[in-house]
Amino acid sequence: MSNFNSDLLENARRLHFIGIGGSGMFPLVQILAARGYTITGSDVNEGSIIDAERAMGISVVLEQKAENIKDVDMVVYSAAISQDNPELQQAQKLGIPTVERSVLLGYVASLYPNSICVSGTHGKTTTTTMMTQVFEMAGKDPAAVIGGKLPLINGYGKNGTGREIIVEACEYARTFLHLAPAISVVLNIDADHLEYYGNMENLKEAFYRFCLLTSNMVIANADDENTCSVVFKLDRNITTFGIHKDADYSAHNIQEYRPGFFSFEIVCHHQTIANVQLNVPGYHHIYNALAVAAVAHQCKIPSHWIEEGIRTFKGAGRRFEILGEVNGVTVVDDYAHHPTEIEATLKAAKELDFRKVWAVFQPYTYSRTQMLLEDFAKVLPIADHVVVTKIMGGRELEKDYNITAQDLTNKIPNSTYVDTFQEAKEYILANAQPGDLVITLGCGDVYKAAHMLFE
Repeated sequence: MSNFNSDLLENARRLHFIGIGGSGMFPLVQILAARGYTITGSDVNEGSIIDAERAMGISVVLEQKAENIKDVDMVVYSAAISQDNPELQQAQKLGIPTVERSVLLGYVASLYPNSICVSGTHGKTTTTTMMTQVFEMAGKDPAAVIGGKLPLINGYGKNGTGREIIVEACEYARTFLHLAPAISVVLNIDADHLEYYGNMENLKEAFYRFCLLTSNMVIANADDENTCSVVFKLDRNITTFGIHKDADYSAHNIQEYRPGFFSFEIVCHHQTIANVQLNVPGYHHIYNALAVAAVAHQCKIPSHWIEEGIRTFKGAGRRFEILGEVNGVTVVDDYAHHPTEIEATLKAAKELDFRKVWAVFQPYTYSRTQMLLEDFAKVLPIADHVVVTKIMGGRELEKDYNITAQDLTNKIPNSTYVDTFQEAKEYILANAQPGDLVITLGCGDVYKAAHMLFE
């Protein structure tokens, strides 16, 4: 890895985290606090993560100002923190080393003998959480850094006393190139973050470089064309999983044991190693479970723990998260924000036993909406009715792009555009019937609409 300074964490015992309330920061705080580092932090809003950190004895202030930077050896900041942040500027002024969260994650992961890094455009969070569940139930006590919440550990990750750390390896802005996996997983490679990468070749090249960082084994999806074109150029130990193509780990005898839910045998070189029953809906989860089983089997986890861990896994937070049923209408929240993910999620929803499926979609960033407009327009009509909310711009400004959410709505039959979540709620309440499913989709703050509907 470039600029790797092996004693970065040796020389720093007191760490200050800017944006300590973030879900990506929390697992790092848990791991480093358990290893004896003194940690302080700042953020701008209260939240359940800050409550948990204070319960660990960590001092968190709710204002970001230069005076907070004193008696510290290193300052950690997330990618969302701007360079003119007063704490970051003060650290630079005092000559205190500053390190971005994804870089620190690489150092933290290297503290464990066996780092398992899960990459891919879709399915990373579900696969990482399912894998953590299997390792946890098998008594391995892994550390974990996840992009979603795992109910079993009630968090976004954990400190562990075992040999393994399980990490969600994100391709955005090449952050996964700070990792040094013992085992890397590639679930799939699809056109996403192209506003950053520019084209598919650059994205594939980033995955190629990620796989090159792997010391022991790359575990890859044999059914995904882009993945194969990357991994089969590598001089690494490659293990494959798949359903349709010949693979080291494959799913046989796939049955839909109830609408939208699948069971199957996992076969490794003509031998059944596990009989698996999924408790998350959707055919695409067969691939996630195969990846989990391949890693667990390579790490010598007994078959019954693989079966039990997958069977008891009910999903990660914001991944087809069922909030409950109100007046006969079921409300679900999902993080799907790319056309491929939306298609998989809506197909899974349609396979379930509901009268009608309502999708409330919040597009995220103008560049992605513009680039993938036709693809969104193709997959959203899988739902019976679609409600489109305003585009959440993130760091982008509307004036720089010639696109609105209304442009998307105009391309979708049976769709309605609303300005606010309040309007979305009122529209759904006025129109949804008992026996319907309402699912909110997006990686922004559309989950608030789901909670408004449920409450």
